[in-house]
Amino acid sequence: MPNSLLGLEAERSKILRQLTTLGDLRTGSICAVPRRCGKPTCHCAKPNDPGHDPQIRLTRKVDGRTVAESFPSPSVWRKAQAEIDEYHRFQKLSAELIAINEKICVQRPLESDSDAWTPEGKKRLLRSLKRSPAR
Repeated sequence: MPNSLLGLEAERSKILRQLTTLGDLRTGSICAVPRRCGKPTCHCAKPNDPGHDPQIRLTRKVDGRTVAESFPSPSVWRKAQAEIDEYHRFQKLSAELIAINEKICVQRPLESDSDAWTPEGKKRLLRSLKRSPAR
C-alpha cells in the first residue's frame, strides 16, 4: 500500500478504472428454502419430515420489504449469481476507494494555513450548524 500522496492518488485511479469494468450487478442473496406443498395427505405434512426438495430463491430488499424470486432454470440462477458476485465486487471496490480517499484527505496539504478562527466566524459557523438538517 503506497504511503506518499502521489502513490495514494495512483492507487485511487487504479480503483476508479476497476469500477468502470463492472458488469451487471444486483443486490440480494440466494438461498435454498425447504418447502411443503400444503396437501394434508402428503409426506411433507407429517411432523419431522424434511419436506420436498428445497426451492432455490433470490431474496432482496425493495422499498424496505423483502422480495423473493424463484429461478425457473439453472441458467437463470447462474446469471443471478454472477450479478450478485459483481455487486460484492462493487462493494469491495467502494470500500477500498473510501479508505484510499480518507488517507489522501489526511495527507493533502492545506492551500493556506494563514487563516485562523475569529470569534465572530466561529459563532457564524455554530449558528449555521444548528440550523442545518441532521444528516
